[in-house]
Amino acid sequence: MRSFQDVHELLAAEGADLGTTSWREVTQPQVDSFAGTTDDHQWIHVDVDRAATGPYGGTIAHGMLTLSLVPVMVGEVVSVTARYGLHYGFEKVRFPAPVPVGSRIRGHVRVLRTSAVEGGTKATFGVTVEVEGGSKPACVAEDTIVWLS
Repeated sequence: MRSFQDVHELLAAEGADLGTTSWREVTQPQVDSFAGTTDDHQWIHVDVDRAATGPYGGTIAHGMLTLSLVPVMVGEVVSVTARYGLHYGFEKVRFPAPVPVGSRIRGHVRVLRTSAVEGGTKATFGVTVEVEGGSKPACVAEDTIVWLS
């Protein structure tokens, strides 16, 4: 984990490679819970029997579930001493490959851009989510967070 002692120290980290997160398994109960929360019960995510005969040979995670894990992944590799941080938004989100349920994923995080904002620092992180053993990333996104001192 890379630790920044204050929000201004983060400004100098533009271009830094922060490394990868630990692997985490994507489970069917997790996918089912996400489906219940978002009302997205598409069979490819929740119908294990039907999905077994589908294009991926089993259920896959929602792309938005994968994306929702990106801020957690950033938080696993970076720590900023600040009053608080606010998720500002995502840019350039793509889902090049599915995340099969039961697979493991991890994120590779880089600091793409930083800028001073009133009372703090805004940082945009490039996050590439890979599936263990996969040939293409499952998600590529830019995640922007504002930390206020």
